[in-house]
Amino acid sequence: MPESRAMTLAILSALPEEQHGLAALLEDTQVVARAGRRFVRGHLHGQPLVLGLTGIGKVAAATTTTTLIEHLDVQQLVFTGVAGGIGAGVQVGDVVVAQAFLQHDMDVRPLFPRWQVPGYGAAAFACDPTLVQRLQQAAQACTAQAATWQDPLLGTRAPRAHAGLVVSGDQFIATAEASQRIVDDLQTAAHAPLAVEMEGAAIAQVCADYSLPFAAIRTISDRADDSAHVDFPAFVERIASRYALHMVSHLLAHAACSPPATSHAPYPEGI
Repeated sequence: MPESRAMTLAILSALPEEQHGLAALLEDTQVVARAGRRFVRGHLHGQPLVLGLTGIGKVAAATTTTTLIEHLDVQQLVFTGVAGGIGAGVQVGDVVVAQAFLQHDMDVRPLFPRWQVPGYGAAAFACDPTLVQRLQQAAQACTAQAATWQDPLLGTRAPRAHAGLVVSGDQFIATAEASQRIVDDLQTAAHAPLAVEMEGAAIAQVCADYSLPFAAIRTISDRADDSAHVDFPAFVERIASRYALHMVSHLLAHAACSPPATSHAPYPEGI
């Protein structure tokens, strides 16, 4: 029988700092340039891996994801980086594993219900359940280790791992009023967002179009309000990039032999 080929995992982030250290660990690297994007292909823990940067915002994320899928033959995709925590109990230094994504700024009323993506019949896109489970294990292992780092940027509270809905929009949410408005509005439709960022929902939609298994991990860098007190560049370099390195390494080192079960069914209401 022919040997089964390992599935290539792609790791996308918005900012280069969010992947700091990953590229340096790759073996057998090859740089691939397509559509103005630069991807790095290689191996980590014996597993094939592709790294890429989306840039900031939903359009940049969608075009990067489409280019990646069309030209680099990847079989699964994980998005990693930072986000603002807006769910109850989600604090700086925590990790949120996305179970689904929704665009909080999607509003085509009266043609479609608020937040529903035209042509899809749903507001949210579910992440791949197998990848989500594996990322939850990686996040739990990472936060347990981070509790021993004694880094002042994490404070005295032990970091925690969460899983649930993450929302995206082409807005940088940095006031308590704006973040609370997002939470309150979505709760009227029985959605309970844990974190807010600017790219993930677009990537989830593209992956749904291509039936590509997708999931995401977001390190909470702030509470998306006026209380931000963390040195953001230092946090991304010392905490978020370290988290990403730990979780991606864990994911590859514990890679399952069987492929993820692709599922892009609408995310259940009430979560």
